[in-house]
Formats: sequence, C-alpha cells, structure tokens
Amino acid sequence: MRGDRVEIVVDIGNGVQTYEIEATRAGRRVEVTTGRGIVEVSEVTRGGKAVRTGRFMTARVVALVEHPAEGELDVGPRRTRRAVRGQSSLL
Repeated sequence: MRGDRVEIVVDIGNGVQTYEIEATRAGRRVEVTTGRGIVEVSEVTRGGKAVRTGRFMTARVVALVEHPAEGELDVGPRRTRRAVRGQSSLL
C-alpha cells in the first residue's frame, strides 16, 4: 500500500548507515525476503514486478523496521459480493 516503508540499518564497519525503501505509488507494496545470507527488500507493483530492490548481507543488518502507512488500518483483504444479473441477493 502506498506509504508503507521499510527502514534497514546496516553496520558499515565504523558505524551504521540507514536505508529506506517506500511504496511510492498507489497499489504498490514493500516485500521483505531472506535467504542464503541475504535480506532483500523490494517495492513491488500489483502485478508482482519489482520496481526497486535493495540487497543486504544478513550478517551486516543491525535492524529491519517495517512502518505501515499512516492513517489506514490494515484489516486484510476486502471481500465484496456482487449480485449476478437475474439472481436476487441472499444477504
């Protein structure tokens, strides 16, 4: 969802550096995956295409903080029912 962002704090040897990846447009989301010593944070479109990706070594990641979009509650997927033409609603 637009406004979702992930903040990654990485150890750079003589301190830490902070990176942020944010869902910049409506319909985009931020996904975090881990595996084989790599943390990957991607901004993904509705169709699943990665727009922006950051890869970090797991051993160097100090903190990974997910910030949901402000002002909207994430209550899960919305499910609506549409009446089929010629049939009445049973609700």
